[in-house]
Amino acid sequence: MFISLFRTVILYVLIIATVRLMGKRQIGELEPAELVAAILLSDLASVPMQDIGIPLLSGVIPILTILVMELITAELTLRSVRFRRLFCGNPVFLILDGTLDQKAMAKNQLSLDELRECLRMNGILDLSQVQYAILETNGKLTTFLYPEFSPLTAKDAGKTTAPLEYPMPVVSDGRTLTDNLRKLGLDEGWLEKRLKKASLERDRVFLMTATKGGKVEIIRREAAT
Repeated sequence: MFISLFRTVILYVLIIATVRLMGKRQIGELEPAELVAAILLSDLASVPMQDIGIPLLSGVIPILTILVMELITAELTLRSVRFRRLFCGNPVFLILDGTLDQKAMAKNQLSLDELRECLRMNGILDLSQVQYAILETNGKLTTFLYPEFSPLTAKDAGKTTAPLEYPMPVVSDGRTLTDNLRKLGLDEGWLEKRLKKASLERDRVFLMTATKGGKVEIIRREAAT
């Protein structure tokens, strides 16, 4: 029992480390090669977890091999356009200047119903409003509407808007996020003054955010029931 638990913990930590080293793309949108690597990792880890008769190295070595191959592949795709096209493919125009490319749809095995579903997921009901639709290498559809159907922007209306400021958390669940304070050009002294001004102890703050422009928002921790 203990041996099975120990092997599972080792493989779990190894898989987490492997996925982290492969990069954040593994967690989100997968390219074909990355999808294959993810499937192989799950299969390789499950066998030594279930069968303690199989040496642990029989699972660890293939997992590390896949990690090395994935890192090599990632480096090659960054350096070589041809290699990137071979492993990742190319984006495909399904709609170009308002014209639907039926051959491209057939080549990518995409039905009209699937295309319309992708358009609806992008908030588009009328196919004739789409100027460009691009099938990306991760399988998602990127769309661009004709200008007359595109949402009105502040620039179109002749208005000027202030630059968007990202509110960075500086206190989360009572803990100070010193890295974010430093990025904002702030320090512990500033934080203490703001908390004192709000008559709050740090451990009573659920979330506190700040911007470079000086805007501060505080959400108090709710009392335990």
